[in-house]
Amino acid sequence: MQDNKQKLIRRLKIIEGQVRGLQNMLENGIYCINIITQTSAIKQALSTIENKLMEGHLSHCLVNQIKKGQTDKATKEILKVYQLKRK
Repeated sequence: MQDNKQKLIRRLKIIEGQVRGLQNMLENGIYCINIITQTSAIKQALSTIENKLMEGHLSHCLVNQIKKGQTDKATKEILKVYQLKRK
């Protein structure tokens, strides 16, 4: 889990740099399509991080809740993850 956490933190730092670059692009009047291309890449990168976090939560945290007999809590969290992902 720690290795995965470090990979996610590294990826977030890269995204942070991409967002700063996006701000510079806007300030410098870069062509709109180029900016839109970058915003799309940032959204995809965030979506990938979200998927990894949800996968980890479902496969570890929720499994542990079920093993401890906390099925109501686990069910609510599964539904919450589902609702968040649909947004």
